Amino acid sequence: MAAFFANLGIAIAKFAAFAITGAASLLAEAVHSCADTGNQGLLFLGGHKAKKNPSKEHPFGYGRERFFWSFVVALVLFSLGSLFAIYEGITKLSDPHPIEDPTVAFVVLGLAIVLEGLSLRTARREANAERGGRSWWRFIESAKSPELPVVLLEDFGAIVGLLIALAGVGLSAMTGNSLYDALGSIGIGLLLGVIAIVLATEMKSLLIGESATEQEVAAIDLVITQDLAVRKLIFLRTQHLGPEELLVAAKVEFNSESVGQLIGAINTLEASIRKAVNSTCVIFIEPDVYRPELD
Repeated sequence: MAAFFANLGIAIAKFAAFAITGAASLLAEAVHSCADTGNQGLLFLGGHKAKKNPSKEHPFGYGRERFFWSFVVALVLFSLGSLFAIYEGITKLSDPHPIEDPTVAFVVLGLAIVLEGLSLRTARREANAERGGRSWWRFIESAKSPELPVVLLEDFGAIVGLLIALAGVGLSAMTGNSLYDALGSIGIGLLLGVIAIVLATEMKSLLIGESATEQEVAAIDLVITQDLAVRKLIFLRTQHLGPEELLVAAKVEFNSESVGQLIGAINTLEASIRKAVNSTCVIFIEPDVYRPELD
């Protein structure tokens, strides 16, 4: 909620500064902050909808609502942020006008850089708790919780966009040539377009259905193969039903000599799998006989 109101305040300040200076880069950044504000609302909406109880139509729950609304965030960032900034830059190229009172622009942009930097620092701190030894790019690619990658990329894009705007306004003020301000707006639009495409690609992958992490798959595999009642793990499949919900399906050959023993072995194995992973698991274990010719 703090990020929502912070982005809203920054957007209002940027619109006010644009009204005074007429800088295209500032208008692009103001619309960017509006998009970020709306995106925070969409992430809250997704988190709320994901908490709904399972229904007959959605027996595995609504966890993927968070993936869907994060995908919508990417669409908003591209349409409202990127395309508008590029359009505004091209418009100023065809109809140039000087920046008035650039000091106001410098003050607002400087304040926004400080606030966005604090937001990015907070997001980095939260992400580091989950990132482990992964690189930042690998974390964004493999994260199952969509909110942190969205916030990280938005905050990073905000700071880079502000620096581009600062450079565009500064060069225009020094040279008296509004070309640099227009190019700054176009640069911000291209930056937001790249971020939107990265986000859309990652969220699409989550919507289609990603498997558990390599560490979780290895842990589940180890639990099954080391169980004394298991003769052989025939196959194992996993898929995220939501950021913290995991579907586990396994075909297993057991040593059990009776139906009672088989039921007990399956129940024990399910409990062991749940202890091995952090996610809430929906588990289906099918007993079968291993046939090498089917490999």
